[in-house]
Amino acid sequence: MRRIICLILAAAIWFPSLHACFDEDPDALREGLTRAQLCRWRGPLDSEALRRANPEWDLMARTFSVLAFANLALRDDADEYLAVIDTIIDDTLRLERAHGQRYFLLGYVDRAPFRDRAGRSLFVDGELALMVAARMAVKPDPARAAWLRERLDLIAAQIERGPALLAESYPDEVWLFCNTVALAALRLGDRALGTDHSDLIARWLISAKSRLVDRRTGLLVSETTYDGTVQDGPEGSTIWLVADMLQVIDPAFAADQYARAKHELAGGALGFAWASEWPASWQGPEDVDSGPTIPLLNANAGASGLAIVGAAAFDDAEFQAGLIASLGIGAFPVSNGDGELHFAAGNDLADAVILYALSHGPLWETL
Repeated sequence: MRRIICLILAAAIWFPSLHACFDEDPDALREGLTRAQLCRWRGPLDSEALRRANPEWDLMARTFSVLAFANLALRDDADEYLAVIDTIIDDTLRLERAHGQRYFLLGYVDRAPFRDRAGRSLFVDGELALMVAARMAVKPDPARAAWLRERLDLIAAQIERGPALLAESYPDEVWLFCNTVALAALRLGDRALGTDHSDLIARWLISAKSRLVDRRTGLLVSETTYDGTVQDGPEGSTIWLVADMLQVIDPAFAADQYARAKHELAGGALGFAWASEWPASWQGPEDVDSGPTIPLLNANAGASGLAIVGAAAFDDAEFQAGLIASLGIGAFPVSNGDGELHFAAGNDLADAVILYALSHGPLWETL
């Protein structure tokens, strides 16, 4: 018993000191990540490491980088970031033209045909459209308007044809992550083009709230079939980003989802914070996207990283500070002599996600 008391007292003294060592300054992190991401996109681009792990990550790193730079451009100097945004978009569209959507998809996309007759992935269409719509929110670009209008028409048609107003990311696989990204692209695109998809968005929300909310947690599920049959329940590496995208679609529903996600998935101790991949009521798998989970704490890498986006989106300063402190101890931030920063335990996608979180706000405020 005496040993236990001594250990508790030691922890009470040591852990706060440890937390102070990893109490990272968000502004300094943002500046270091910004410099590193600018250097990455201005120099010869090498995405092979990301693509070997998962070709989806290549596209997602581009999307989160554009969203981050759009926020920075709106907040600071538009011209400094606009050229990099255009570089990313032009290179991404070039790759899609040269190789098709499958360039950014895992190989199992070819195991079966898409249920929708267009045979397109909403993952690719939605992320590309969101990039271009974000760019046009920073500064109008008539040269991109026709492309964006055509891609938004494809997205809207895919969703409309779905039996449950859902579009596929892979054949007979619907991801709520991708559907909400696509809806945010429609919303942001409407602002840029003067179009109006509000009726479709409203009907999607009605359908999702009635069919896709997990009864035990009140959270949106993460995956369904094309007809809306639930395949996976609420997922940490999905719901935080979904809540962020919902902010520009249905702010009240977004706030509800964030609050429920925090209740079901957030953990913390002594100033550190983390997030679980699955709520206690749902046993789901770990995959390449979610990353590893630390036993006992049930802290998941992918969920905790995207929880920083959620905390930033909903101005949850205390939770964000705890998550950033955990980054300091678990992700190993490394700076070089030029002030560029990256997380050694992560990759370019992780860095782009964190930069998006730390720059969050101005883009959504345009709406």
